[in-house]
Amino acid sequence: MKILLVNDYGVRYGGAELMLLALRDGLRRGGHDARLLASDYPLGGENSVADYEFPAIRPRWHALLRAANPQAYWRLRQVLAEFQPDIVHLGLFMTQLSPLVLPLLRNVPSLYHAHWYESICPIWTKLLPDGNICRAPAGAVCYQKRCLPRGGWLLAMLRMRLWNRWRGAFKIIVTCSEAVRGRLIAEGIAPVEVIRNGVPLRPARPPLADPPTVAFAGRLVKEKGVELLARAFARAAKEIPRARLLLAGNGPEEERLKKLTGDLGLSGSLRFLGHVPRDKMEDEFNAAWAQAVPSHWEEPFPAAALEAMMRGTAVVASRIGGLGEIVRENQTGLLVAPGDEQALAAALIRLLRDKELAEAMGRAGREVALADFSEENYVACFIRLYEDLRHNG
Repeated sequence: MKILLVNDYGVRYGGAELMLLALRDGLRRGGHDARLLASDYPLGGENSVADYEFPAIRPRWHALLRAANPQAYWRLRQVLAEFQPDIVHLGLFMTQLSPLVLPLLRNVPSLYHAHWYESICPIWTKLLPDGNICRAPAGAVCYQKRCLPRGGWLLAMLRMRLWNRWRGAFKIIVTCSEAVRGRLIAEGIAPVEVIRNGVPLRPARPPLADPPTVAFAGRLVKEKGVELLARAFARAAKEIPRARLLLAGNGPEEERLKKLTGDLGLSGSLRFLGHVPRDKMEDEFNAAWAQAVPSHWEEPFPAAALEAMMRGTAVVASRIGGLGEIVRENQTGLLVAPGDEQALAAALIRLLRDKELAEAMGRAGREVALADFSEENYVACFIRLYEDLRHNG
């Protein structure tokens, strides 16, 4: 088959981007001609590895062109005529491509892969500025709750209106978790299939050794709950002074977090790794007794939890979004209420005090990851869906 993957970004940075590139590589290994069209924007400082590119939106015009980007439209039209794909797989498209590309997909079997909540929320997270989960459909509430300024709100509503007008171009919509599927269906978007993300196979980590270590991987933003983790770990460190915390990632909260960790007296027990390549991060995380995913928002299906399980690391996570579909309570890890600092600290203490428990949960997590969350399974599921779409679409 000839499959055209289309995405805002074509870099090896960010969960959605890494999953799409893994899909492209897996399809090619299976003998399919899979190619990626994306902007040339260097997200996270990484250069694009797309097969076809279009110019990234300049900051001055970003808000307007997110609604209607003519350069991306013409480039996709050109690529469709040149490549003549059997299937088009559209991923993230509302920061560079824009809904203007959707009418081009009416005459080729196409699917939309909803990684986040971008199709029902103009800021993608369904998280209000006060930290509460938004349950209202996108509209006036996005301005009333101060999620967007007036000018940004007007353009966001145009973008959402164009999406709803043209989304009939897709034969099917795919997402990564039942949590996201339920949200989409509740807002009238259907049919929706679930194909859960996968992560690369890797050897199991070495046996655990001192010091007891907690790891975190992700962007340093409020919705990821890194501040909550730092405060909870400070509690745990009082009980277990030799405990250590590794933070991998960067983002707008980094400097504030560094000041906070100093104020909490964690300078000697916490390391900021910054943004590091996956292989280096995995080497560092081999020492982790537990990996924390303390999200405040309804994460669709975070790769950090899957990577921890594939490594053989127990997971401590918020009971929210897709995390409840990844972590098996008291088997592969522990789930706590989002935002509950005391409960998170107690879960960390439980694992950091009990190496045998951390080992057992890590082994169970690896078994689940190998059976359910491998890249091979992920790619195979999409191949079956493409074949069905090609013959019945």
